[in-house]
Amino acid sequence: MNAGLRAQVLVGGAIIAAVALVGIYLAAGGSSYTPEKSQDPCQHRAWSDPEGLSEIANQFSISALDGAACQLGVTREALARALASPEARERFSERYGIDDEKLARAVRAGLLRAIEDAEDAGALSPLIAGPLRGTVEKIPLDQAIELINNAESLLGGAESILGPASDLLEQSLP
Repeated sequence: MNAGLRAQVLVGGAIIAAVALVGIYLAAGGSSYTPEKSQDPCQHRAWSDPEGLSEIANQFSISALDGAACQLGVTREALARALASPEARERFSERYGIDDEKLARAVRAGLLRAIEDAEDAGALSPLIAGPLRGTVEKIPLDQAIELINNAESLLGGAESILGPASDLLEQSLP
């Protein structure tokens, strides 16, 4: 087979493969794809059975984001993107008309909701939840955002208050 004929066969094969791929995509329902709707952040989200501090911190962050997003009337995903960096927060503020004071109130409310949810789920002792509430109500916005983005630092810090009893707390986690 000469080089010209071989090139034509390869181009023809590539065209057939491309058309087949599009056909399979359409047959599988690809033309009617719509993204899944975001869950309403104001709806209570049941906690799963967390095993360890890391899983509790993850659920805590989700709960805090839900609470703050509910207060602001936005999706949890939009708020999570906004809290990722100062630039993203500025774009979010401009888009939704939310100043730092309003954002701070919402983020604190979200953290308080997360503390309540963690306590209700049995993942956070009332002995720790009370002081955490007092701390959350007074912290600056940047620190509150850091607590949502890194809840493990908050929960780990609260655990360290107990000193040697922290091992008992870890063992008593659900």
